[in-house]
Amino acid sequence: MVKVLVTAPFPVHLMDKIKSISTELDVAQQTLPDGRWPDNKITDAEIYYALNDVPRPDQAPNLRWVQTHWAGIDSLLDTPLWDSDIAITSASGIHAPNMAQYTMTQILAWAHRVPNWFRYQKLGKWPDGRWKKFVPVELRGQTLGIVGYGSIGREIARLAKPFGLKILVSKRDARQPKDSGYAMLGSGDPLGELPDRIYPGAAARSMLAECDYVVITLPLTAETHHLFDETLFKAMKPNAFLINVGRGGLIKENDLIKALKKGWIAGAGLDVFATEPLPNNSPLWTMENVILTPHVSGFTPFYDDRMTDLFAENLRRYLAGGKLLNLISRETGY
Repeated sequence: MVKVLVTAPFPVHLMDKIKSISTELDVAQQTLPDGRWPDNKITDAEIYYALNDVPRPDQAPNLRWVQTHWAGIDSLLDTPLWDSDIAITSASGIHAPNMAQYTMTQILAWAHRVPNWFRYQKLGKWPDGRWKKFVPVELRGQTLGIVGYGSIGREIARLAKPFGLKILVSKRDARQPKDSGYAMLGSGDPLGELPDRIYPGAAARSMLAECDYVVITLPLTAETHHLFDETLFKAMKPNAFLINVGRGGLIKENDLIKALKKGWIAGAGLDVFATEPLPNNSPLWTMENVILTPHVSGFTPFYDDRMTDLFAENLRRYLAGGKLLNLISRETGY
């Protein structure tokens, strides 16, 4: 029997879905106190579904594979698990539909001056010169740059294309346009056919100079930490609107604030921050050219259903000796 330990609080019907995969599986569920794996706890599980914390390899001598509940695995970097040969798979692809929808909401909100709608509604009167305050930017003919063309970026491209946006993307290996990760049926861009141009990651600066909208969907690694700094902001168009749905650490926040104040870029839509929750003394709170949300772009009422679908497929692959979906590379960090 292959022992599986699940630490997510999945309801009975989702646990039953996991258990029904095979009679070869011995599936147990246990929630962790405060989300932490106790120092004195040992498990004989071969497969571990991690909501938050993970055991050290010496606390799980039979462990061969860890499935994480989240797409970002930066919290596992430099841990004993990371330094082991235990397979790690992520939740990449689960968030794509809602994060792409969120991104389009930010783009449309900025293009249609939506913050002005609410600002004047709150004042209880419309301003003089409505044209200047409310005339929108038409998306047709504008250029959207997607930095990181994984499952989220591909679904953004799929939603953005009908608006007439020209789509440029940057990808670590521009020679491999196909998607190799998990994607929901009918979503994304499996073959990499939607972009008008694909840039290698090293050429992102050249791409940014052409973009009216830029969305960051990168994972946070040692290589991408503070990737967006003063140099990149100065390379962008002064009318550019930046959206970050990746990780706060991808942006050097003080440089972003400087760029917004000096007009190097026009505005930003931010869902993630260097420190979360965003400190109440951050200048970002009061900047009229910034749209803030509290790390909600990945929220969906179907999250657990989609996660158990992904986990179930990976369990089938594991038992058959196949390649796991969303297998993390220690070399790249994602």
